[in-house]
Amino acid sequence: MDSNALKAFLTIVDQSSFSEAAEILHLTQPAISKRLAALENQLGTSLIDRSHRQIRLTDAGNRLLPHARKILDEIHNARVALSPDSGQVEGELQIIASHHIGLHHLPNWLRRFKRQYPQVSINLQFMESDAAYEQMRKRNAELAFVTLSDSMEPSFKVFAQWPDPMEFVAGVEHPLARLNKPVLSDLADHPALLPDTSTATYRVVSRLFLEANLHLNPQMPTNYLETLKMMTSVGLGWSVLPLRMVDESLRVLEINRPVSRVLGGIGLAGRQLSNASKALLEIVQEEEAP
Repeated sequence: MDSNALKAFLTIVDQSSFSEAAEILHLTQPAISKRLAALENQLGTSLIDRSHRQIRLTDAGNRLLPHARKILDEIHNARVALSPDSGQVEGELQIIASHHIGLHHLPNWLRRFKRQYPQVSINLQFMESDAAYEQMRKRNAELAFVTLSDSMEPSFKVFAQWPDPMEFVAGVEHPLARLNKPVLSDLADHPALLPDTSTATYRVVSRLFLEANLHLNPQMPTNYLETLKMMTSVGLGWSVLPLRMVDESLRVLEINRPVSRVLGGIGLAGRQLSNASKALLEIVQEEEAP
């Protein structure tokens, strides 16, 4: 099978659009349609159902999809292995970072990385962790630095990880801040400012309240922790935030219920890392070592 035709097929699927796929691959729309048609003719079956306005895979297209990704991964691995100077750290490095990691961890890594490897061009995207996993599935980055999921697919590989301890907090003028030893039942009387229900943080906190048979009253969910911090600091409710975000605008609520999450750097299993990725991971492991 022609790798360019497979790439066209995958890009059409990932973008859910012939025109957007053509733009990404720097082709005309007729050209990318021609590549898909050639692949379908070679395989003797249609891969994409063109009878709907939205891109829909046929049964054959769904069966081909994982194999197409593996084939292109192996071509990528061959190119890495056959690089003329395997020790050189250069080229473009595409990475994704969650907003929290981008604000509180990434600056130290990149400062060192750019000083040591100025010949590497970094293409950086910021997004929520769930979106980062999806972009990694589409091979739109080589590494992603995210909150690690307790239900991570085996197609991902963790290359670095570190704990991110969290604390129950309230604004300094919030009624909870005046309690010497608040307990979960005290928190149940006030609004909770937490990330979306799909996040690991929400699941941990929700489980604590469920086990204590207490009502959790979440308000205005957002996955932007800086926004949660601002809303908490002005007294709109209590929250659970990473310890490194706590400052004079917040009061730690000394509740004997430890909450933590794990952050880390992930790649795709079966897809070799470039020297630039390996160099960055080495810095990350040094910076985040306990």
